[in-house]
Amino acid sequence: MHKVLIITYYWPPGSGAGVQRWLKFAKYLPASGWEPVILTVNPEYAAYPAIDNSLLREISPDLKVHRTRATDWFSLYKKDKTKIPSAGFAANGNNTITGKIIRFIRGNFFIPDPRKGWNKYAFREACRLVDKEDIKHIITTSPPHSTQLIGLKLKKKFPRLTWIADLRDPWTDIYYYDSFYHTTMALRLDEKYEKDVLRGADRIITVGKSLKSSFSNKLKGIDNKIEVITNGYDREDFLHADSSQSDVFTISYIGTLSDAYPVTGFMEAVNNLVKKGYSLRLRFVGSVSLQQQDIIRSKRGNAPTEFIPYVNHDAAVRYMTGSSLLLLIIPDHRSNKSIITGKLFEYLASARPILCIGPTDGDAADILRRSGNGRSAEYDNSEGICTIIEEFYKAGSGTEMIQPPEYTRENLTGRLVSILNYKS
Repeated sequence: MHKVLIITYYWPPGSGAGVQRWLKFAKYLPASGWEPVILTVNPEYAAYPAIDNSLLREISPDLKVHRTRATDWFSLYKKDKTKIPSAGFAANGNNTITGKIIRFIRGNFFIPDPRKGWNKYAFREACRLVDKEDIKHIITTSPPHSTQLIGLKLKKKFPRLTWIADLRDPWTDIYYYDSFYHTTMALRLDEKYEKDVLRGADRIITVGKSLKSSFSNKLKGIDNKIEVITNGYDREDFLHADSSQSDVFTISYIGTLSDAYPVTGFMEAVNNLVKKGYSLRLRFVGSVSLQQQDIIRSKRGNAPTEFIPYVNHDAAVRYMTGSSLLLLIIPDHRSNKSIITGKLFEYLASARPILCIGPTDGDAADILRRSGNGRSAEYDNSEGICTIIEEFYKAGSGTEMIQPPEYTRENLTGRLVSILNYKS
């Protein structure tokens, strides 16, 4: 059996789409003749935005997981007893002088990101594993993009290695990048790191076609080595989920809702429908900024509204399958057409209809259009949003959709195996 070293900062008990992506690949790779070897950070030294201990039970006892220490630069930030920032400080909404100074320090003294405190420990352990396990293939996955620098260094030390760089998000084009107030020198260094990785990797994986185009445009001649493998869903996670519906038409949003996610158009549509006599309930599960909460409360009309703090994956699945309509909002940014959030695919797996608010010609909207599992509307098109909600409302809370088979973890792992076999 071939071995592949997967270098990932995010791993259980950490939570999020990045954790799910490689946890599931590791689950299904052995059936195709590939043994994954995981290199990750010891949780005692990790900086996770969220913890989900329930994911630990999904790690096979046969899977080799190697954990190292790290320098946790976030410990400096945590002295004020705030939580570790999610999405690169994008969810903080802290525009005080102190908040801006913190972001400036982050953007100019921690390039590409503060989690690079793991790199020297991970590189040392990776070198040991390459020799001990006779590894010929490595995969580095990011964010954090500092992880890609481990792959870059390994490729220079071991030229025989086949290095696959998995870039789940934009690097210098991420929607919150400008909030770091980079100096010209810092920006150039970050851009150099990005191009060095794009140039040095043998193969590159992204999660969407627009993101592939974005990276291809940064460096000539790399288009043919970039492949798209989207995020997906594991059917087993949804086999026993409770899909019973509430008597009230419930619209649910699951995940982070920072100030970069426009909600005004949606809330105006909800307000108009409530005035027409529609009975609606709103549910927001996860981290919602205080400013977003204020907007929602001020415009909800008489619609009952719940704000539920972060829950583990099992509970998140139950909230999805128990909803009448699932709300997906794409951050408002120049790169928004390329943004495909990981939760979109679990939304698809829940077999509930989906309302996407964002660019109607973006990648997420295209997936919904092709799957038939939902509809999309632009941010400020409250009338169009209103029409979509009305259509699903009249269709009934029990409306069932089909789980698109192309996004199952098994099928996506098959695509990864074809890339690994290319130079095996």
